[in-house]
Amino acid sequence: MRFILLVWFLILDVVQSQSVVKTLPGFSGELPFKLETGYIGVGQSNGVQLFYYFVESERSPRDDPLMIWLTGGPGCSGLAALLYEIGPLRFDYAKSSAGNKPTLALNPYSWTKVANIIFLDQFAGAGFSYSTTQEGYYNGDYKSIAEIYEFLRKWFRDVHPEFLPNPLYISGGSYTGLTIPVIIQHILDDNRAGQQPQLNLKGYVLGNPLADVTSDLNLRITFAHGHALISDQLYECVGKLFDENILEPHCRSSESHKPNTFQWARNNLGDGLEPINERTATQLPAEPWCREHNYILSHIWANAKIVQEALYVREGKKTGWMKCNISSTYAYEIMNVMDYHQNFTRTGLQALIYSGDHDSVVPYVATEAWIERLNISLNSEWEPWFADGQVAGYTMQYTHNSFVLTYATIKGAGHAAPEYKPQQSQAMLKRWFAYYPLLRADQHSPS
Repeated sequence: MRFILLVWFLILDVVQSQSVVKTLPGFSGELPFKLETGYIGVGQSNGVQLFYYFVESERSPRDDPLMIWLTGGPGCSGLAALLYEIGPLRFDYAKSSAGNKPTLALNPYSWTKVANIIFLDQFAGAGFSYSTTQEGYYNGDYKSIAEIYEFLRKWFRDVHPEFLPNPLYISGGSYTGLTIPVIIQHILDDNRAGQQPQLNLKGYVLGNPLADVTSDLNLRITFAHGHALISDQLYECVGKLFDENILEPHCRSSESHKPNTFQWARNNLGDGLEPINERTATQLPAEPWCREHNYILSHIWANAKIVQEALYVREGKKTGWMKCNISSTYAYEIMNVMDYHQNFTRTGLQALIYSGDHDSVVPYVATEAWIERLNISLNSEWEPWFADGQVAGYTMQYTHNSFVLTYATIKGAGHAAPEYKPQQSQAMLKRWFAYYPLLRADQHSPS
């Protein structure tokens, strides 16, 4: 009997495991927030092991909303969003310069100030997620959707049922604009059918999202011409711009952001977190600063054995961590999710859609165009909204019965808007969660 119980617990540990992270290499002292990492098995025989980071709200975990954040790509790690966009930590670039180890600092504009957030490495091969079979690495839109939804239900049912009453928001950016609506529809359908546990879905948050691939990409022409970057006749020159932010230089880049991509060598990490080699750091290309250079730090940090041990990553399951693992075998199956968005207008969901207005990957004019095609009532016209006394962007609000869609641009932001404008992005989210209009901040506004 004892042997049977031992085998059962060993199997359960492989299917799912969770650990609380108290300290992290590169951060001084204990973490002042609760960070949990773990794996949840999904798919056939739980052969796909999805890795996640869960950060409890720094305000009121039992009362604040719960967000699951799905990073785009497809194939980008949830850690990228945690460290570069909306999480409670960020790299201190000054202290992480040549001769120093990658150093972490607190992010005062983290979205975890007002929400619990799950950051998910959303299919095998992304981040620290892996598969026990070769078949598990063949990914596509519908397989990824099924795995994410299974993950979410198991997370609530088996790991944190105490968060079931919290308002749930499905969130993400870029490519996940094509997969998140399908996940939302699954939740709505299963809730309606009485499937247990019932998920307390209240809405969704989408940043620079794809919705209609053909239209979204074609409207890059309108965007570029409207910014006086090119004429329509010279659109082929757009390739010389940096799509993610039109004001930043176009750099030689790779989605994986490995150090050797930029000729930035690093010492053998061994068991510890080694300093950046000052001599080899000077071998960076002789070109202006590029945002991708910041991403090298995450590759160095996340591939250090001491970091993976601190995060409770299972040893030997992945050959290495990459910010984005774009696979040539991924099946791009969804091109248009307008029918889903139209369905949502007949629900009581709340939607926040935002765009960095300097992004030409999924330009704001494309997002505005598909929102207009929903043909729902415009409740408030295009007006500026403010953060810290300055225009932070422009906003409109649409309604249809109890459905409310808030659309906002973030002035000067690129493709992952919170990375470029963290203060403004946090102010936007705080007001939206508080049901406070984005339009104008006054002394009563949560800023």
